[in-house]
Amino acid sequence: MERAGDFVTKRAYNFNAGPAALPLEVLERAQAEFVDFRNTGMSIMEMSHRGAVYESVHNEAQERLLSLLGNPKGYKVLFLQGGASTQFAMLPMNLLGAGQTASYVMTGSWAKKALSEAKLIGETHVAASSEAEKFMKLPDVSNLSLPERTAYVHLTSNETIEGTQFKSFPDTGSVPLIADMSSDIFCKPFDLNQFGMIYAGAQKNLGPSGITVVIAREELVSESPKTIPTMLRYSTHVDNNSLYNTPPSFSVYMVNEVLKWIEEQGGLAGIEQKNTKKAELLYNTIDASGDFYRGCVEPEDRSLMNVTFRLASEELEKKFIKASEEEGFVGLKGHRSVGGLRASIYNAAPYESVKALTDFMSHFQKTNG
Repeated sequence: MERAGDFVTKRAYNFNAGPAALPLEVLERAQAEFVDFRNTGMSIMEMSHRGAVYESVHNEAQERLLSLLGNPKGYKVLFLQGGASTQFAMLPMNLLGAGQTASYVMTGSWAKKALSEAKLIGETHVAASSEAEKFMKLPDVSNLSLPERTAYVHLTSNETIEGTQFKSFPDTGSVPLIADMSSDIFCKPFDLNQFGMIYAGAQKNLGPSGITVVIAREELVSESPKTIPTMLRYSTHVDNNSLYNTPPSFSVYMVNEVLKWIEEQGGLAGIEQKNTKKAELLYNTIDASGDFYRGCVEPEDRSLMNVTFRLASEELEKKFIKASEEEGFVGLKGHRSVGGLRASIYNAAPYESVKALTDFMSHFQKTNG
């Protein structure tokens, strides 16, 4: 039982893949400020995005994002809408010029979607792929062979559906490396200077749905082709501090509050320690089950965020899902495209929820093994 405001409520064991769990502390702070934000007599959702109060929150969130990454020089933070899926098209529209090729690393469902959008815009190339292994491992990206005039290299840092995650990133030299980090951004420290751009839908590790964060080298996004629609030009949002049109103001506020919470956990290094502890507990339970539970992904490529596993039969998996739901567990059914089971243990998923899950798994094995 957890206290939220004046109400005592039982929190679900939330393993949803996104929208996903948010920190209880953040939800309680938002609840306290919901009706009257900073003594304005208004909710932040009601006030003008051109006003000083909202703009201070907007700018604070941008500064906090870069601060958590060590304040690297030469990067701009953009708050966009349309999810990471819009970035799949917006990226090549802005950065893939005539006579150039965009190179993609194929690691699973989201990488394939990014590539399919780029194919609509211009020339593409698959620089590495693990499709032959059904995406249950990651391809070797240590020595990518890139075409001449490669505009950028794109990869998906964490495949939410399959459950793989890059532990390190390739050196692409003068070619910008661009990453979709939607499902593992800020789960651990990383060097932003390796990247020309990263982007992420917020609804897994950064906040609620409705906002997409882009962090890019300024020279990449300062001049966009005038042949693409105004709202799809990065330069439009750079020039207007992501305030060209009405932003998702409440989502920006929530992202800022989640970033404050990450700082309180010890920053990205502190978050990584917590995430590693949770993931080790769950993977150890799977590996110690004598193949009652079977991890889907090769151990060296397993995700800290999305733990995918199977049981001996689909019938047993359905029984597991039904029993888990009766015990208050939410979101453990695998994605419809791959089946199986998946526990998404993002930053805000408490250790206690993962411990409750492993206890349930051990009990389920005893009664069904």
